[in-house]
Amino acid sequence: MISSALFYFRSKAFNGDEYQAAPHRARFLLDVGYHGRPPSVPIGSRNLRVQSCGIPHLAKRERDVGHPWIGYWERVSGATGYYGWGKIKLAITRREFVRGLAALSSGSVHSRALSVLHGQSVSAAGQSADSAIVFENTIKASKIDFVLKNSVSPQRYSIETMTGGVAVFDYNNDGLLDIFFTNGAEIPSLKKSSPSFHNKLFRNNGDGTFTDVTEKAGLAGVGYSMGVAAGDYDNDGFVDLYVTGFNCNQLFHNNGDGTFTDRTEKAGVSGVLKRGKPWSVAAGWIDYDNDGLLDLFVVNYLDYSLSTAHSCKTGTIVDYCSPGEYRGTPNILYRNNGDGTFTDVSQQSHISRYSGKGMGVAFADYDGDGFTDIFVSNDSIPNFLLHNNGDGTFTDVALLAGVAYNENGKAVAGMGTDFRDIDNDGMPDIFLTAMYGDSFPLYRNPGKGQFEDVTETTGIAAMTTRFTAWGAGIFDFDNDGNKDIFAAGSAILDNSMEVNHNPYLLPNFLYRNLGSMRFKDVSGEAGASFSVPAAHRGAGFGDLNNDGKIDIVVTVLNGEPQLLMNRSQNHNHWIILKLIGVADNRDGLGTRVKITTANGVQYNEATTAVGYNSSSDKRVYFGLKNATVVDQIELVWPTGVKQVLNQVMADQILTIVQSSSSKKVRSSKLNSGEPTARTIH
Repeated sequence: MISSALFYFRSKAFNGDEYQAAPHRARFLLDVGYHGRPPSVPIGSRNLRVQSCGIPHLAKRERDVGHPWIGYWERVSGATGYYGWGKIKLAITRREFVRGLAALSSGSVHSRALSVLHGQSVSAAGQSADSAIVFENTIKASKIDFVLKNSVSPQRYSIETMTGGVAVFDYNNDGLLDIFFTNGAEIPSLKKSSPSFHNKLFRNNGDGTFTDVTEKAGLAGVGYSMGVAAGDYDNDGFVDLYVTGFNCNQLFHNNGDGTFTDRTEKAGVSGVLKRGKPWSVAAGWIDYDNDGLLDLFVVNYLDYSLSTAHSCKTGTIVDYCSPGEYRGTPNILYRNNGDGTFTDVSQQSHISRYSGKGMGVAFADYDGDGFTDIFVSNDSIPNFLLHNNGDGTFTDVALLAGVAYNENGKAVAGMGTDFRDIDNDGMPDIFLTAMYGDSFPLYRNPGKGQFEDVTETTGIAAMTTRFTAWGAGIFDFDNDGNKDIFAAGSAILDNSMEVNHNPYLLPNFLYRNLGSMRFKDVSGEAGASFSVPAAHRGAGFGDLNNDGKIDIVVTVLNGEPQLLMNRSQNHNHWIILKLIGVADNRDGLGTRVKITTANGVQYNEATTAVGYNSSSDKRVYFGLKNATVVDQIELVWPTGVKQVLNQVMADQILTIVQSSSSKKVRSSKLNSGEPTARTIH
């Protein structure tokens, strides 16, 4: 028999943090306790005792009740503290409810128990009946032969923790996504002294296997490499690569014949400043001035040198120094001159005014003014939100916008980041990974230049506080129309168990979007090979086999990468848009897309700058749930050109060429007004 249980909770914060059921309003009675005291859960005449559900933090405010294992919480505030009534309706059997609580009483919070308490029926295999998101690591069958080497030294140089970028892109225009990996070098020489240190390019054969074409392509690289950014900077139709590194940055021009040429010096993008070469971690391609040419933003980290670096210890144990031991460095903005060269405009654009400790970068027009803005996740100092003023300059508005710190006023150890609309309200939101104790901040963009930290209210805080992660991405992995969140887990220190008694190897994390800005940890349901602990670093996203499902490539320090193929079994529909700019940049990066189906509207943006020091597929992805037709696709290209397509069939990869007959609009804000143009491309 299915029972619908309606629970009411009362919270009186700062006075014992009581959470109490109203007996006359509930069929089941719950007394939810924290602070280490195991609460009782009377159901009928039975009492079960649980261990605070393994929640690692104390409930300081009433909204902490909003942890997903319980449900939804509606808040009102009182004069002397926070008071609130919340309610949840569970459609589960008494047996399932008891089973879920019993599972939690063992002290382990796992996704199967959480599924039961969320009101979802669970099969014997441990997967939700509403079709789990499932990945399979096919690295063994893929014939990808690569090990990411960081050259661990007795001195524990900080650079050893940071390499591991990956790019997912189609280098030969055969319609299949290929994979490029960055690699480390010998320490202290910082030279790729053997082929085992080479960066690697693997061509997608279309049958689940890949071929190493590094030597032919000329992409082995030099120096201690870190990250990679993919983009067609000269609009010749072939995607180029920019590789960041500790001692050397390189720009590789794609010649269109399967080979690349190092154009770093000719293009003027070596990353060297007047005071020397800063440690570059990440980079991204952006058309910041809307001239139809991709410009280059380079993210720099610490003012760090092997010759002057000192060792740090915890007791007698040598470990990696905190970033607080070193000064930060300014980032670099290179403007594309259109002739194969770039000009360093960091000073005149005001980018050089802001010294940071950058780890990740992502782009979006967060205020809809028609100019792409820049978010930089910094390590243990305030993040940057560089507002594009539209006149060639930028202003850091992170503090005013509410994304410099988390809601507790703390600067987190920011790592990977993504900057896209997660709740389909037309405004790009921000997610970033961080370190143990920080949680992974999620900032919702309600408009008017302001963000709100929704990390706790969405359930993300409770699911991430105990972990550290690097790579990140906001994508709809089950094509249900809601974008989910991926994070590549791993501690920073390879001796973290000795230093702070936390495991070094961690699993990947997957947070499913349940709608209405609520998330559920479904990592345990995502397949046996998904949750294998490892020293994960960068992550790249894209549909590697063109089946309409987004796959993930994750790098692993001193190990082989993970090729996570999306094997989710559902009947949801999808559409993938490949954009070709004409007046705009060829890749269409910065184009905002709105689609309308019978299920409502969705928004996304073309970008390759995703996560930690990595680059993802430039195509724009939408899950359509049960819709077989997209009623309308509305694009606003970076230059303001607006283009509309109507009645487009689902389940296809659609190439959209920018139409010359389309009209310009004053800003990039998307609306539901009448189409201004139609294209047959």
